[in-house]
Amino acid sequence: MLVLSHKIQIKNPTVKQERYFRQACGTSRFAYNWGLAEWKRQYEAGLKPTAFKIKKAFNAIKPVDFPWVFNVTKCAAEQAFANLGTAFKHFFNGSGQYPQFKKKGRRDSFYLSNDQFKTEGNRIKIPKLGWVKLTESIRFEGKILSATVSSNADKWFISISVQLKTSPVKISENQTDVVGVDLGVKSLATLSNGETIEGQKPLKKLSR
Repeated sequence: MLVLSHKIQIKNPTVKQERYFRQACGTSRFAYNWGLAEWKRQYEAGLKPTAFKIKKAFNAIKPVDFPWVFNVTKCAAEQAFANLGTAFKHFFNGSGQYPQFKKKGRRDSFYLSNDQFKTEGNRIKIPKLGWVKLTESIRFEGKILSATVSSNADKWFISISVQLKTSPVKISENQTDVVGVDLGVKSLATLSNGETIEGQKPLKKLSR
């Protein structure tokens, strides 16, 4: 089993689309920071906070206190709590530092589950926004797992994770059964061991 992450630049986003992207990133950041503050509050009150409990508390008050979160995909806030839970898990097992509040403009992004978007050629449909053009189509076929929209140097990108049954690139025998591969804009793929594989351009699609 192989999971590929194909990063594609969003083509000439409109003012409306960029506004949506910024709102979704802001919603994700706000939910994470709210969750971190609530986690600290519950812990100091002698409670045992979890990502599920924090998310439940947020959902209970968001219709009245934070109605603007409904302007973007529900995943923007939901995934923030999952990420917070993962951050605390890493902290408790010693593999990470104590979670910090997120700052605007630093690694701004928001997540989309596979039921929250659809692809068609070189475009993608996002909830409450509509179709968005991409600079290219996904280079391979498989089961789409998720996507993440992010910004870098005033440009917007979407990274789409796809699960393949067979590898479109040669994987060495010492690789594990599940391998993470990042398909970037310049190179075909970067394996989990750091190896870069160059691809010929243009590359429209890789068969299973």
